[in-house]
Order: sequence, then C-alpha cells, then structure tokens
Amino acid sequence: MWAHRLIAPYEFERIEVPDLTEHQVGEDQVLLAFLAAGVCGSDLPAFRGAQGRLPGDSGVSAAEKDGFPIHEIVGEVIASRHPRHRPGDRVVGWASGFDGLMARVVADGEGLAGYDPTLTPAQAVGLQPLACVLYAVEQLPDLAGRHVAVLGQGSIGLLFSAVAKAAGARRVTGVDPVDRREVAAAFGVDTVVQSTSDRWVRHLDTADRPEIVIEAVGHQVATLGHAVEAVAPGGTVFYFGVPDDDSYPISMRTMLRNNLTLIAGVTRDRGRMLEAAGKFAAEHPDLLGDYITHVFGCEDAQAAFELATRPVPDRVKIAIVA
Repeated sequence: MWAHRLIAPYEFERIEVPDLTEHQVGEDQVLLAFLAAGVCGSDLPAFRGAQGRLPGDSGVSAAEKDGFPIHEIVGEVIASRHPRHRPGDRVVGWASGFDGLMARVVADGEGLAGYDPTLTPAQAVGLQPLACVLYAVEQLPDLAGRHVAVLGQGSIGLLFSAVAKAAGARRVTGVDPVDRREVAAAFGVDTVVQSTSDRWVRHLDTADRPEIVIEAVGHQVATLGHAVEAVAPGGTVFYFGVPDDDSYPISMRTMLRNNLTLIAGVTRDRGRMLEAAGKFAAEHPDLLGDYITHVFGCEDAQAAFELATRPVPDRVKIAIVA
C-alpha cells in the first residue's frame, strides 16, 4: 500500500509498505481505508523537521515515520474490534498514531464517529477540528452577549470565531497578520484586525477589552502573554494553540490583579464531540463548504503541506483525498 514519510525538513517521499491487515487491529481499534485527511497547523512543525515527542519520531533528518504527521482522518472501516463501528462504515476523527497519511490506518475506535453520508470525504475532514473547538467552548463561560477575541485566524481560529458567534457572542474580533477580510464574514467575525497580537494589544482601548480571549496560534510563547494582557478584568483566556515549549512566561501580577481565569486542555470525550460537530454542521449547512478551500489528491501531499506553510488570505482548510 502507499504511504508518505518525511525524510528531511519540508520533504515527503511516497513509498510502498506492506498492507495493514485485520490481524494488526487491537482491542477497541479499527482498520480504515483512507478516504481523506486534513492538514492541521499542529502538523507543520514536524513537516519543517522539528523533533517531536511521539514514539517512532526518531529519524536523523526528519521523523521518517510512515503516515506521519497526519491525525485528522476520514476513512471506511475495513475491520473493527470496537462495538460502535462495523465494516463498511464511513467515519471521521483521530488517527491515534498520527500516521494517517497512508492507504490503510489502524486507529482507536473511541476517537471516531460516523458522519452525514451527504458530505464528501473532503467536507467531513472539517468535523474533527470542529469537534475540538466545540469541546473547548464547552469549557468556557457562556459566550452569549460577550465580546470574544480570537488570536489567530487560521483554520482553527476561524472555527472558533464561527462557534462563538453561533453561541451568541455580541462581538467577535479576529486578530491575524494575514488579511482575512474576504472570508471573515462567513465565519462570524465582526471586527477584522490585520495585525500581530502585540500591536493589537498596544493599541487596544481599555473600554474595548474582550471578556474572552482565545489563543489559537500556538508554537511560540509570546501570544499567550498578549492574550492575558488583552482580556478584560474578570475575563477568561483559553489557550488552544499547541505548545512547543514546556514553560510559558505570563504575568502572574496581571492574572492576580485582574482576577483572570486561564484554561487549556486537549479534547476529551471524542466520540460525543464528533457527533456534536456533525449536528453543528447540519445546523450551519454552509460552514464546511466555506471551510474546505483547497483539496489535493493523496499523491500531492507535498504540495498540500507546502501550501499550508504559506500565509495565503483565501486558504482556510486543506484536505487530502484518496
């Protein structure tokens, strides 16, 4: 079967590897035939060659791990040892081994759920990140009537904007150096700020501070500090961006004096959240069409990742399909 593997920074090779079979499926796992995958911002450090912490990421120049680093997966069940999934089911969710970029994938069944069959596999890709965003918003105070700011208006940040607006946010501010004016309205953004977050904070009027700030950038330490500085007294910061460092400096004086709440965390209860994402998408039928802006064939994974590393105003989510 085909598989992609990173052999150097910014370089995939397409190889043939032995087929995965039902004999390699463990308890509560399923074997999937690849239908589609999404490129996530958290995949990009690995594409650039950064050393990660996952088992098997041990190559000299890059991970050199089959199927890595894709974790957003859509597939058809070939074999199952999970009670919720049967052969022939089409499911979306997590490639639990971060090895979804190959023709067959073994994944934990708890991180998968069926989806609306009227969706194309490329559209269904959007349900996995949407599930993550919905779980994060569940951890926040009620957003109705509040000013919500989202730092980072990439594929995750725009979903946060859309979900916040659907939850009744009075105003959604999106902050990103990339000009998102052409796509912002479709995702519920009321105020588009084309700026780095440090400049935005420096020019933020005291009376205009958001009650909720969501950090959806990640991969560096500065923007969490900007979120803490920007949020109104008594407000909440949600750190969603993926940390590349173990320790992040923030102003505890600001946290204390302003009675702030800082929340972070990974997505739990994945099956339930994937079902919630399917329901949300059905209630907002234009969302996934607006979200998936670029689709590549599985033979073009290199080009898909190269596009993902470039700040392009009209690119939101990239899907890779069989």
